Amino acid sequence: MKQIPAFTRTIASQVDGYRPEFEARVGPELAAVFAREQEDLRRAGLPAGIARVGDRLPDAVLHDAAGRAVTLSTVLDAAAAIIVFYRGSWCPYCSIALKTYQRELRPVVEAFGTRLIAVSPQAPDVAARGGRQAGLHFELYSDDGNALAAHLGIVTTPSAESLLAREALGIDVAGSNMDSTAAIPFPTVVVADATGTIRLIDVRVDYTTRTETYEIIDALVAL
Repeated sequence: MKQIPAFTRTIASQVDGYRPEFEARVGPELAAVFAREQEDLRRAGLPAGIARVGDRLPDAVLHDAAGRAVTLSTVLDAAAAIIVFYRGSWCPYCSIALKTYQRELRPVVEAFGTRLIAVSPQAPDVAARGGRQAGLHFELYSDDGNALAAHLGIVTTPSAESLLAREALGIDVAGSNMDSTAAIPFPTVVVADATGTIRLIDVRVDYTTRTETYEIIDALVAL
């Protein structure tokens, strides 16, 4: 029997604890911009054309931390996989989620023999630097032009107002991406079996919410 660790803090609870700190740091005007962005995303809901459970993963080309092109099938190497799509290392909610997945999923990945990777549209050097700053140890891959994310139907572009607000904070979304556009994926977790068939795809239009660890583990147990 594989031992599943117990978890004490959900991502949602960590975000709730972080939110007042974030709002105090950026100030009320920028906080209001981001609040409007999140409300607009929730109101718009999930886009049409998102991949479904039972679909096969495309064999898209990714780039590793050294900038080398590699196919997704090579990365996964016929193993079950957890693929985490994140917006970029500039996103604090992504950092909370990735750190949680690293802490809580690494022992599970070892127990199940599962691959755990994170994918963003950022340039490899930008993603690698962000990973080091966050203390991440699992593999980060770059999705040039959101090619893989587009196959899954999970690409979006932040509003002009929110991009200006991020620029005011020193964040250049387009400048950090491989294709120099501001397109990013919705935060998404995909669990695929060893054949590359999707068994879980959880897309979060509100980027302050994330797939909880127990949801990922439930999908792994069901494989």
